[in-house]
Amino acid sequence: MRHSTPPSLEDILDLAEQALAAIPETLRERVRGTAIVVEETPEEDVLEELGIDNPWDLTGLYRGTPLTQKSVLDVPQEPDTILLFREPILLEWIETGEDLFALVRTVLIHEIGHHFGFSDEDIERLEREI
Repeated sequence: MRHSTPPSLEDILDLAEQALAAIPETLRERVRGTAIVVEETPEEDVLEELGIDNPWDLTGLYRGTPLTQKSVLDVPQEPDTILLFREPILLEWIETGEDLFALVRTVLIHEIGHHFGFSDEDIERLEREI
């Protein structure tokens, strides 16, 4: 996808949806019902909660209860959400020259890994495998 202007929130969401459609069905099934939301930047309270000083360092965030911690007895709370942050993603895209689709896919897969309750090592392995 070539861009003559910076990709919009909708453009990033379209790339995320394409990336989600391309992951193996077994993973996609387990993510069904998880919302994917694109915001410009992370909110200040989120950065404080995570101990992140630079808002450009956070490209994505999983909000919810990892599958490894869910129980059928749990009372449903807010839906699980994968947040992608447009401006930090675009900054990384500019700085690295990486393909934008590949970058959005990497962020999405990383956050899906958190949904599964995976460790960072498991997430890195997942990113390499799919």
